[in-house]
Amino acid sequence: MAETSEQSPATAAAGNGDRPDPADSFEVLLITGMSGAGRTHAADALEDMGWYVVDNMPPKLLIPLVDMMTSSGSKVHKLAAVVDVRSRSYFDDLSEVLSHLDDLGVKTRILFLDASNEVLIKRYESVRRPHPLQHGNRLIDGILEERTLLANLKEHADMVIDTSSLSIHQLSTKLYEALLGSGPTTVSVHIFSFGFKYGIPIDADFVADVRFLPNPYWVPSLRELTGLDKPVSDYVLSSKGAKEFLDAYQRAISIAIDGYAREDKHYVTIAIGCTGGQHRSVAMSNALAERLRAQGLSVTVSARELHRHLHQA
Repeated sequence: MAETSEQSPATAAAGNGDRPDPADSFEVLLITGMSGAGRTHAADALEDMGWYVVDNMPPKLLIPLVDMMTSSGSKVHKLAAVVDVRSRSYFDDLSEVLSHLDDLGVKTRILFLDASNEVLIKRYESVRRPHPLQHGNRLIDGILEERTLLANLKEHADMVIDTSSLSIHQLSTKLYEALLGSGPTTVSVHIFSFGFKYGIPIDADFVADVRFLPNPYWVPSLRELTGLDKPVSDYVLSSKGAKEFLDAYQRAISIAIDGYAREDKHYVTIAIGCTGGQHRSVAMSNALAERLRAQGLSVTVSARELHRHLHQA
């Protein structure tokens, strides 16, 4: 009797030579390790990096979740799952699940967070909570039982980070370095234009004023256009002082971004304003974005005021 089986989306795609397998670009990162070593903070950092994070996931549920996320149309390509001893009996299923994900062609890595017994005791005492394996015994008993339970998993982990002497921010920096590399390229930049007449933004790390440049609003042929249009952009960028301002501002921003990367600040918002937010600020925002992208930075751009009527500029 011939055997039949249902193929998961990831498995089915693997047999189709005409289309790329969605699993090829999909990643799973398992976050595990000692309780109190920083799993929650690691999960928060990964979420900031764009990973889809699930906490306390029973390992067997990873397979249907991965199948769903590797199906056609899914926009999720990175899944981070926190797996710990709270899963109790489910934890024993982990090796079987890892083998299955490997068969599907899904890239899977294990991040193991550790800390010394002394540090773990201090952390638990500071929050006044019992260890999940303490069972009414001494705190050290729960820690030692967990360490024994996780010994084999730690041995096979792709990344092991000892958080004994790390602050929350230092742990985040180590994760960025391990997964994205180090330096300014780990910082995401958003630049948006605005009009001073509508208020100074309160959510910007930097605010630049480009009202010193000639205003295209007073040029009849440019008035109804915006800084997104080439005639306006050319007019603004060729104005006296525009290039010099961009040169100097780019240097200043680059120095700051380099420092932000060292200090675990990975998102920077830059606001560039003119009078109405239609012409000069829009053109200069896009010009600065192009320069920063040329440095290898991830930059997005938006315009706060372009929805307004142009005659109000």
